[in-house]
Amino acid sequence: MSDFLPGLEGVAATKSAISFIDGEKGLLSYRGYSIETLAANSSFEETTLLLLEGELPSSADLASFKTKLKSHYRIKYHIREMMRHFPSSAHPMDMLQTAVSSLGMFYPGTECLTGSDAGEDLRYVRNMTVNIIAQMAPLVAMWEHIRGGYNPVEPREDLSVAENLLYMFTGKEPDPMLSKIMDVCLILHAEHTLNASTFSALVSGSTLATPYSVISGAIGTLSGPLHGGANFRVVEMLKEIGSADKAEAWIDNALANKEVIWGMGHREYKVKDPRATILHKLVNELISDRGNSLDSTFKTAMKVEEICKDRLGHKGVYPNVDFYSGILYAEMGISADQFTALFAVARSAGWLAHWREQISDNRIYRPTQIYIGSDVRGYTPMSERS
Repeated sequence: MSDFLPGLEGVAATKSAISFIDGEKGLLSYRGYSIETLAANSSFEETTLLLLEGELPSSADLASFKTKLKSHYRIKYHIREMMRHFPSSAHPMDMLQTAVSSLGMFYPGTECLTGSDAGEDLRYVRNMTVNIIAQMAPLVAMWEHIRGGYNPVEPREDLSVAENLLYMFTGKEPDPMLSKIMDVCLILHAEHTLNASTFSALVSGSTLATPYSVISGAIGTLSGPLHGGANFRVVEMLKEIGSADKAEAWIDNALANKEVIWGMGHREYKVKDPRATILHKLVNELISDRGNSLDSTFKTAMKVEEICKDRLGHKGVYPNVDFYSGILYAEMGISADQFTALFAVARSAGWLAHWREQISDNRIYRPTQIYIGSDVRGYTPMSERS
């Protein structure tokens, strides 16, 4: 009988050259480049190409990729009109999953791949990658206006993915500091080895489903509160705490009642999540940029981290990427229920990199199970049942 490991914990389900984690040391790298190096020097567009192609692009290749992305920001009006008929109460992740799955119906050349050499059609792979990466952020920003009964803000082809995302949310010239922070947030969330949503993408991709179906399935997996919804819950938690002076009592009460401290701890990391460290630095930069005026939410968050380090640090529980990302998104004026959708915008780069890697050496996923049901038994006629 096969060993049963709940949640497939520790089971190697694939081989990958895309990203690497050392949870004991707090290391994360994409294609061999540390996340700290990429956050300090790269852009979301360049990082996306790195994840997809395996190497840092030349200036010409990066410029070409950016141009292609910008030329695909616009969404066909059929999709916009479809979104107008969604209930205004629809969660952004439900909207995004539905909208992305529909893209293939409106854009030609998106049929399923077939055959053992499916992954060798690089033109198809690259075209689909551009379509999806370019349109995820505009869809999320459009929904913010459409659900309120307004026309969406038209995208601008002179702006980067991060800048255009902020512009389409607010309709205002994007703030340089906030644009930088958004770009780093997209880099940090772009990839994280074989998590639940990426595994979903691999399983769907192994059937040679269209990339729109692959990404739609991954979005659905990410929407679960145990995966992508924690940054929203961090902001809600900080609101509930109220102020820094109330943090200690709140945390001690939560721990006494065995409640979750949102944004604390990670299944992979036994030290502070390196992405959280980067975002913490960005919070400090933002505070400095705003004249050292510390928002009460930031004060509360920093106090929570201080207390949790004292209470939970010995257990290897430290802030993860969600702890600070939601606070920064809120500072940008983005609605809390959109946070997970922003996660999906970024993670689409990693999903597509894994999709490409999967179909380049494909074998359909077909795990086994351990049967715990009844032995074969006879059928009892209805007349003989009590």
